[in-house]
Amino acid sequence: MARTASLSGFPEWLPEERLVELHVLDTLRRIFELHGFSSVETRAVETVGQLLRKGEIDKEVYGLSRLQDDDGSAPDPSGNAAKSDPNALALHFDLTVPFARYVVENAGYLAFPFRRYQIQKVWRGERPQEGRAREFTQADIDIVGDGELPFRYDVEIALVIAEALGELPIPDFQMRINNRKLAEGFYRGIGLTDTAGVLRSIDKLEKVGAGKVAELLKSELGATDEQAGLALKLARIRTEDTSFVAQVRALGISNELLEEGLNELEQVIEAAVRRAPGKVIADLSIARGLDYYTGTVVETVLVGHEQLGSICSGGRYDALASKGNRTFPGVGLSIGVTRLVSRILSQELARASRSVPTAVLVALNTDDSWTAAQDVAGLLRRRGISTEVAAKAEKFGKQIKFADRRGIPFVWFTDDDGRHQVKDIRTGEQIDADPSLWSPPAEDLTVQISSV
Repeated sequence: MARTASLSGFPEWLPEERLVELHVLDTLRRIFELHGFSSVETRAVETVGQLLRKGEIDKEVYGLSRLQDDDGSAPDPSGNAAKSDPNALALHFDLTVPFARYVVENAGYLAFPFRRYQIQKVWRGERPQEGRAREFTQADIDIVGDGELPFRYDVEIALVIAEALGELPIPDFQMRINNRKLAEGFYRGIGLTDTAGVLRSIDKLEKVGAGKVAELLKSELGATDEQAGLALKLARIRTEDTSFVAQVRALGISNELLEEGLNELEQVIEAAVRRAPGKVIADLSIARGLDYYTGTVVETVLVGHEQLGSICSGGRYDALASKGNRTFPGVGLSIGVTRLVSRILSQELARASRSVPTAVLVALNTDDSWTAAQDVAGLLRRRGISTEVAAKAEKFGKQIKFADRRGIPFVWFTDDDGRHQVKDIRTGEQIDADPSLWSPPAEDLTVQISSV
């Protein structure tokens, strides 16, 4: 089980836990690169103006300032000065907004459509609990176009994420997909013009329930009982196939944007049913709170662990990145790596085969044999075998106990005549071996992460 961090909201892993996290990261990196995504990394710091230009999340942003200004005075502890200064610095709360800025600044050097993945830490001032940390790692993929981006990429990116999640040691998952055009067109069709406000209210449906959402729609947005009822009927539609189209049309609302969104969502679900069966559903309650989403929106939950919240979310954004008359529409999804790893560890869903990468400890006969032992270790390492050399020539029993305590499966011995032997300390088997030829079994060569 993952231990509790000493500073709430800032998790740190033990070595064996970190090996599980690295397995998750390496798996995601491998899948992303198989699909042609290039790695980028953006700076941790953005200006306040850049971070807050879309969406209302300023209360979650960590401002960045020195403990003492140039004049020797302490900064305003309330943070109001930084909030009012668009050039003040703050830590990024996600990777999408910084990536949009990166694209604009580097557009002349990028080939579009640009396929990028980014695995990096972000910071968010939330109340810490399992699945919600203040410092956490995200893994994002995005495809960005110059001027236009074919809708087909919305379909592709959902399938890439489904494949990546399917390779991880996690329970079954469900990608819940909606389309903002569908939702906004429907709201307009029933006479609700503040579509962003309706989306924010619908986004609270699972947290506060239908009754409270209906009250919000009526009290804050002026909806009638009939309008609130229709908005909730739309949000209750969930299907594992494209039958949602008929259910929406049965509500009797006509709107051009609604039809466009229906068509787009139908394409995503149709492709997913074929290529990722059982992993994707059309869920018309999904809204996503951030204002920059314009089309496809996605939230992903672990089946049986829904209380953890979304482990992967994102969608289409057509106007987040622009430079003069030039726009860079994109679609992207973000996996909450820390949220996933915390659940894997706390529920013991997977474990590492050992707590260190080392496969072999080279023992010492005498302290004078240390140089020769390093030569043996060098031969093993050149063939990709992780190897340590004992620090001092204790009794062999103590050196073996040291290896066992560290989780190292093999101990290498060289006698005074130069004869080599290697011992599997788990079974006690000891055999003659040549450091230029011997290798451990494939399952012992590297740390293995297995589902429990």
